[in-house]
Amino acid sequence: MSADSSHDAPAPAPTRPAWQRLLTGFFAWAFGIAAALVLAGLTVAGVALAVAYPNLPDISELADYRPKLPMRVYTSDGVLMGEFGEERRNMTPIGEIPAVMKNAVLAIEDARFYSHSGVDYKGMLRAAIANLGRVKSQGASTITMQVARNVYLSSEKTFTRKLYEVLLTFKLEHQLTKDQILEIYMNQIFLGNRAYGFAAACETYFGKPLKDITIAEAAMLAGLPKAPSAFNPVTNPARARSRQLYIIERMEENGFITAEEADAAKKQELHVRTGTQTTAIRAEYLSETVRQLVYAQYGDEAYTRGLNVYTTVKSNEQEAAYKALRKGIMDYEKRQIYRGPERFVDLPSDPKELDDAIDDALSDHPDNGDVLAAVVLDVNPKKITAVRASGERLDIVGAGLEAARSGLSEKATPKIKIRRGAIIRVMKTPKDTWEITQIPEVEGAFIALDPRDGGIHALVGGFDFNKNKFNHVTQAWRQPGSGFKPFIYSAALEKGFSPSTIVNDSPLFFDAGVTGGQPWEPKNYDGKFEGPMPLHTALAKSKNMVSIRILQAVGTQNAQDWITRFGFDADKHPAYLPMALGTGAVTPLQMASAYSVFANGGYRVNPMLISKITDSKGKALNEASAPPLNESMRTLDARNAYVMDSLLQSVALRGTAAAARRAINRPDLYGKTGTTNDSIDTWFAGFQPSMVGIVWIGYDTPRKLGDNETGGGLALPIWIEYMKHALNGVPVEQYPVPEGVVSVGDEWFYEEYTHGAGVSSLGLEDKLPQPPDEEERKSILDLFKR
Repeated sequence: MSADSSHDAPAPAPTRPAWQRLLTGFFAWAFGIAAALVLAGLTVAGVALAVAYPNLPDISELADYRPKLPMRVYTSDGVLMGEFGEERRNMTPIGEIPAVMKNAVLAIEDARFYSHSGVDYKGMLRAAIANLGRVKSQGASTITMQVARNVYLSSEKTFTRKLYEVLLTFKLEHQLTKDQILEIYMNQIFLGNRAYGFAAACETYFGKPLKDITIAEAAMLAGLPKAPSAFNPVTNPARARSRQLYIIERMEENGFITAEEADAAKKQELHVRTGTQTTAIRAEYLSETVRQLVYAQYGDEAYTRGLNVYTTVKSNEQEAAYKALRKGIMDYEKRQIYRGPERFVDLPSDPKELDDAIDDALSDHPDNGDVLAAVVLDVNPKKITAVRASGERLDIVGAGLEAARSGLSEKATPKIKIRRGAIIRVMKTPKDTWEITQIPEVEGAFIALDPRDGGIHALVGGFDFNKNKFNHVTQAWRQPGSGFKPFIYSAALEKGFSPSTIVNDSPLFFDAGVTGGQPWEPKNYDGKFEGPMPLHTALAKSKNMVSIRILQAVGTQNAQDWITRFGFDADKHPAYLPMALGTGAVTPLQMASAYSVFANGGYRVNPMLISKITDSKGKALNEASAPPLNESMRTLDARNAYVMDSLLQSVALRGTAAAARRAINRPDLYGKTGTTNDSIDTWFAGFQPSMVGIVWIGYDTPRKLGDNETGGGLALPIWIEYMKHALNGVPVEQYPVPEGVVSVGDEWFYEEYTHGAGVSSLGLEDKLPQPPDEEERKSILDLFKR
């Protein structure tokens, strides 16, 4: 081998240090493991997607979103009266939701909603950093994710549920537009107090339609989705206010409002509904009646398919009726003895514990309309200091203490003694002072309808629906008392009587064979007998003896048959002489229908409440309209109705209801007071040609209202208060004189009964009856006592 051969051979490769070989091997191993993990993760994710995606719910129905919608009941002028369903919701298209409401929600829930694809990665990172920094977070869930969770998934915190949520979010974003998703969210989200969606929440918390919402109100509602209980403006006003202010700041930061608008919104005082009332007018009895009627037709679907039920009710008249009945009952309550505080509680001396104690004490004693609950903090004979659930402190002094003087006396029993910790009722006076009062035990009813078509304009079935759900207009069978007399007089007109017929107001006595019960010696209300008088005077003065004599002449069986023309049940008015004084049984609704026959000239019309039912989109499902008055509906001769109207007009002008003419100052008023024996039931039934109104006052368990309580003093003022409002602007209307009726000496007669052809007098030949002996007198039963 030559010397050059060794020079040409390749040099051996340099050997790497051991540490480099180990490092390279580690990275190779790590990369391989990482690649394997990624591959495994992708495989698992692929398998998970392959398994999970087909199991995702079908969301095609959301393109035509139809949530459970409650039945909503409206007045004829479109005011909401009531709502029935598991979920209180008012479906509102996205185009009808005010921009301020949408912006408030976006500012706090998902400001980048219109720019991300369903999952906001920047928002998730921002939320994570915020949580680490313990500052307020906007949350990591987007609106689309919340829709996926709220509509289809549970709220459990598991990996599987989260996976489904993310997948469903992408599916929603793929198949629906952003506006469709936001519309679902704005209508679906739960916002407390049974309100679902912001339209329902606006009505629930602020008593107004969503279209009228302000920035401040929108910010308050936008704070509810995160925690409807924690940020509820009714139960947690302080926390709700704090979150509202934060949302207003977020709206400004995101450019939704200006700095000036933000400042104004922060300063706006909100009026949040704090009671159980969730509608603009008080019509619970009406709404419940409608609910029963609609349920009978639609069953359980009535509560979920979004039916809109329109009634014949006038919102302003309904509110006037509610206030009139409440005022009349509370005026009566002022004349009653003080029954004492509703409850006594021990109040802590520590001011920090006092607020909670007051809240607990009043939780079971909610406000009753304008009759408010309060807890006494301090009391002496000249002043009561109390506090309401809202924290408002009030002082009751002077005349405001009169109703509870007995409870301030040193001799007061423990049951009625007013002391610290007593739960009392208070009311605001017209002079803006406070007075002590109490929840009334007496009940009442009011109904008003149009006699031309039967449309019910107002109905109040009791003092307070939450206190007593028994509808006294439709369910209470009570004695009508003197309010029934016109129907007996009407029967008499067909027997030849006239307004000028002279009837003797003298004492009467009947044995058991005549009364159908026990011997009976009736009296007039005032205990006096005035002798012979014309029929029109007898009705105006509500003379019992005259009514009884008329019924004798007509015949009890004939009269019983006659009253069925007005809609009364014959079996509830036994054919005996006490029927003349209204000892049968009627409901206020029956009385309204019966008096309508007089008011409309002799036609029988059925009361009507529901005029139209539509589905959630406004498509009419049922419509009803009353037929025009025609002769097929006639139940009473036009002449009879006209003469009876003239008699009832004299009652309102000069008789027991003369206060109506003085207060309302118009001549076209007609009516009759009604007071049963011992003033157990009091009534006023009256009308104007376009409106019939019936008032009843009494106790559920019949008992005496008071020695001086009458239909004219107790029921009539309520009727007057309502009619002042209902007839405002209504032209005076006089009935046309029908054919066959003639005027003689300012009195109206059937033409065939003029010139002495009719009944000129009754009972003038009667002699005073011999008084019964003592034993027989003891057996006399006053039929009116119960």
